[in-house]
Parts: sequence; structure tokens; C-alpha cells
Amino acid sequence: MTFATIAEKVRAGGRINEAEALALFEHPDLLALGELAQSVNERRNGKRVFFNVNRHINHTNICVNRCRFCAFFRKAGDPGAYLMTLDEVRGRAEEAVKEGATEIHVVGGLHPELPFEFYLELLATVKAVSPALHVKAFTAVEIAYLAKLSGLGIPATLEKLKEAGLGSLPGGGAEIFAPEIRNKLCPEKISGAAWLSIMEQVHQAGLKSNATMLYGHLESVADRVDHMRQLRELQDRTGGFQVFIPLAFQPEHSQLKIAGSGTSGVDDLRTLAVARIYLDNFANVKAYWVMLGEKIAQVSLSFGVNDLDGTVVEERIGHEAGADTPQTMSRDNIVTMIRKAGRIPVERDTLYQELRVY
Repeated sequence: MTFATIAEKVRAGGRINEAEALALFEHPDLLALGELAQSVNERRNGKRVFFNVNRHINHTNICVNRCRFCAFFRKAGDPGAYLMTLDEVRGRAEEAVKEGATEIHVVGGLHPELPFEFYLELLATVKAVSPALHVKAFTAVEIAYLAKLSGLGIPATLEKLKEAGLGSLPGGGAEIFAPEIRNKLCPEKISGAAWLSIMEQVHQAGLKSNATMLYGHLESVADRVDHMRQLRELQDRTGGFQVFIPLAFQPEHSQLKIAGSGTSGVDDLRTLAVARIYLDNFANVKAYWVMLGEKIAQVSLSFGVNDLDGTVVEERIGHEAGADTPQTMSRDNIVTMIRKAGRIPVERDTLYQELRVY
């Protein structure tokens, strides 16, 4: 199982297996791996790189879970604990519209006292600002919690949320699927199997979603490949995932800040490249610049990546954990970053419809 043999298979359009993905992770020539990943990407996407104008709203950091990797959560009454009012949410959405945003991205803690109706009102509040705004909201973990609050089950809960304005789901909460690692990482969170089951029901409800993987903590490379395998299998069944987003663990303010945790630039690029090669049924692979940093995100455009996320604005979760990137990036800065990498910037909406080619 040489690199040349795997590369020949990939260039011929073949699907690699888990053992071959592991071999790619272990291949010492990072540039050869990047070139192979970029050939896969260009065959599908050419030199076009997507971004969007979006706004994050993290409506509360009060959460019933105590995930060890998370520096965002607080208990009610803790210093720094907060819950936005609907008026504050409306204000953020109005600011986003003025900046030309097409998407509002809403995720937050599992608040122990908010009723299900609050979340319906939250969605309706954003949509009332502009019906043209796409609301990408609530991870699979949040959907499980909201279904418990509503007492309606997953499908009926999704229908209620859709009626209130939900347009698609982000991919958070996946973390890593391997049970022995997940139980150490986030023991109170739903299982990886439950996350996958909820996403399957999301897709069956006609909603698109993203998919993530948190890496650089307690997991092995084999755990990463297994995580991607399960995503690929679900994508084969539903086709509902729009993009894969590897999330680089930020250890600085985490309970998991131990020697060796976190990622290197080489690890980031290798993970993105292997993902692009292995996840042959995903149209898009995103470099989330908030966690990777602007320079590694830019270099990743030569390692199989075709999406840089967006303008973001006021991202709290990664920054609470120690990300030292800016809170926002302007449209002009993203366009310049992509152009300097020798690629073509393409502004998109949430569902990957092209809005403008630069």
C-alpha cells in the first residue's frame, strides 16, 4: 500500500478505504499529499473558493452540559454567564442585514430554564428582520435537547422549527464519534450514534446540514478516520451534508489543556487533505479560519479546501477557548486572501448557490 498506488487509485476516481486513509495520514511527504488532495478538489470545484457574508449569534453560554474541551459554557450565576434577550438578537440580525449578510448562524448552550417556545420565538425574531435571511441554527445536540423540551420527538420538533424559520443546521456537536474518547471528552453530551441518527432525520425532513470533527485532543488518527467513515456512510444514504469542517481543538482555556494537545499547522493541513481525498461524496471541505488562523486557512487552499466560511462577526465559542484570530473578517479581506492564493473568490449563500464571482 504505497502512496503511489493510493494516488493512482484516487486519480482514477476510485474510493479509498480506511486503511488507505490511515496510510495517507502517515505519509511523510506533506506536499505530495496536498497536491493529491488539490487534484481531487480541482476535479470537482476547479479553482473556485467559496465564502459567505454571515453573522454568528451565540444566544447563551449557560449550559447543562460540562464538556471538558469547552471553555464557553457557564452555569447560571457564574461570572460571565449571559442570555441574550430577543431584542438583542433582533439588533444583531439588523446589524447583519446592514452589512449585507445572507446568513445568521445560531448556536448556544443548553439553557436549563428556557422553554421550547423561546427557540421558536428566536427563529421568528430573526426572520422578521428580513425574510431573505437564512437561519442556520441549532446543532444536533441542541435538537435532541429541544425535542426533549417539546415532548414531540425529533421529526415533529424539526417541523415546528422549520415553520418558525429554521433553514438548515450547522455541524457542531459531532466532536469525535469513538465512544471511549467521547466519554472522556463530553460524557454528558449525546452519543456519536445519536448525533448521526438526528442528522439522518434532519436530512429526511428536507433540511441540509454541515458536519464537523473536533481533532487534536485525546483522539488517535484512527479515530479521525473512523469518524469520517461514519460521516461518509451517512452521506451515501442521504446526501444531506453540504460541507465537512475539521475543527482544530483550542486547548488554552480548556480543562483538557495538557502537554501535546492542540494542533500544528502540519497536522491541520494533513487532516484537511486526507478529508478531501477520503470524503469523496462531500462537495465541499471548509477551512474554518477562526480556529486555524488566517495563514494556515489560506495555505489550505492548496491542500484540497474550497471554502473559507465567512465574515462571522462576534464568534464567541472558539475565542473563549483561546483562538487568537480576529472576531470578524471583512468581505474585502476574504476576497484578497483567496486571490493571493491564486484562486477565484465566489460569494455564496448558505445552500451553496453562487451570488457573485470576483
